[in-house]
Amino acid sequence: MIKFLDIQKITQQYAPEIHDAVSRVIDAGWYLLGEEVKQFEKSYAAYTGTDYCVGVANGLDALRIILRAYMEMGVMQPGDEIIVPANTYIASILAVSDSGLVPVLVEPDITTYQIDDQKIEAAITSKTKGVMIVHLYGQCAYTDKIGNLCKQYGLKLIEDNAQAHGCKFNGKKTGALGDAAGHSFYPGKNLGALGDAGAVTTNDKGLGEVVRTLANYGSSVKYRFDYQGYNSRLDELQAAVLDVKLAHLDSETTRRREVATYYLEHIIHPHITLPVVNDWNAHVFHLFIIRSAKRDELQRYLREKGIQTLIHYPVPPHKQKAYSAWNDFSFPITEKIHAEVLSLPISAVITDEEVKTIVDAVNAFC
Repeated sequence: MIKFLDIQKITQQYAPEIHDAVSRVIDAGWYLLGEEVKQFEKSYAAYTGTDYCVGVANGLDALRIILRAYMEMGVMQPGDEIIVPANTYIASILAVSDSGLVPVLVEPDITTYQIDDQKIEAAITSKTKGVMIVHLYGQCAYTDKIGNLCKQYGLKLIEDNAQAHGCKFNGKKTGALGDAAGHSFYPGKNLGALGDAGAVTTNDKGLGEVVRTLANYGSSVKYRFDYQGYNSRLDELQAAVLDVKLAHLDSETTRRREVATYYLEHIIHPHITLPVVNDWNAHVFHLFIIRSAKRDELQRYLREKGIQTLIHYPVPPHKQKAYSAWNDFSFPITEKIHAEVLSLPISAVITDEEVKTIVDAVNAFC
């Protein structure tokens, strides 16, 4: 079986470095809010090209805490609206609704699967306070039009950068394109921890300070609490591992792009749509998404051929039970994408032989 993603194999590449990092934490005897977290925050801020990085427990918390910080700063208040892509992973929307804000769904572009910048302005109302772009599948969702709209209407631009570590827009990395960004380091991400982990990046000092305080119970001084905060801290072990893996992220991205290029050049099938890659967008291929009206048949066929695939994602947010009030809404482009997308195996450790096997199997599907 060709695995969709072999996390064990990815981690084993760096086993000696990771063992050293973990041993260093154990020997130090300090497991929270220590030097490893400080070092990773410094490294990741430098990598993204931002002034501030705050480690948190996971990617969802990163987004929640950004929104909560804006509320504490008086930028947003309960009932305000945040525009989000209709086809995003549910975490982007959960962060908004859990903060007492209202998610406003906007359809994606059918070719890139990113939020359609031509449809955002029509969704802006007097209650709109922000736009959350999601760099879905490893491709940059930012466009100059989105940036200009946010400036024109005085909206905060928030990035969900869970899937696009190292991606660039005209040379500038995701995580530094908006007012703030939430990052996930779930093990399956391009930059993955050995458990849950996340971060917030920003160039706004005031926001960064509020985020850091909120993530630590709302406390900036021990046993003194400025806000009703969260227990959402990146621990020393995960920070140490992430700092090791960050040093290898660009080389892993290079390999992902090699695999993606092979797929793009060699998958030729009348019933399969390949992803669009724009010159100005340095795609990092967290996922390699193909689309087919025969998606379910194709997935079964590939499984029979010993190839594991996944669907990102089978049910759109507005059709989920958790958001039953939206179940009758119509988002035809989103629904088409969710009905047709299929993710092929892609990673830094997949072999050339495995990639060729996948291509041959896909092309032989009928």
